[in-house]
Amino acid sequence: MLLKDEVGMLQRVPLFSAIEPTKLKLLAFTSDRVSYSAGQILFRQGDEGDAAYVILSGRADILVDSDSGPIKVAELEPNSIVGEIAILCNSSRTATVRAASPLEVLRIRKDHFLRLMSEFPEMTIEILRVLADRLSHTTADLIDARSAK
Repeated sequence: MLLKDEVGMLQRVPLFSAIEPTKLKLLAFTSDRVSYSAGQILFRQGDEGDAAYVILSGRADILVDSDSGPIKVAELEPNSIVGEIAILCNSSRTATVRAASPLEVLRIRKDHFLRLMSEFPEMTIEILRVLADRLSHTTADLIDARSAK
């Protein structure tokens, strides 16, 4: 895929929509485009958080380990970002991500991701929105689960 096509894809990701195209070109150039087959693992729960991933095409499942085996807690679609929590919290991965279909992602190294956040406050605000939305959904799911008991 051409660099300009990758920039176009990044512009459709809400997280990067406010970033000027020249900076997105640099991001695309310094990031790795990676393909996964259905069933392949992007990263495992407990792994070091060394990169964030932007889903360019395909779907991926977010799985959390439990005593009864992995539990699917969410599904990612194109233009989603995953892996940023471990980077922001400087901690290990909180879940496993597995390709649910053939998957194309842009892998953004931790240092590049953090630099983007410092250079573009709009991106930082959008990350906060994404995380707040996830927390809201998780809280609602927890309430539903506790109410069912």
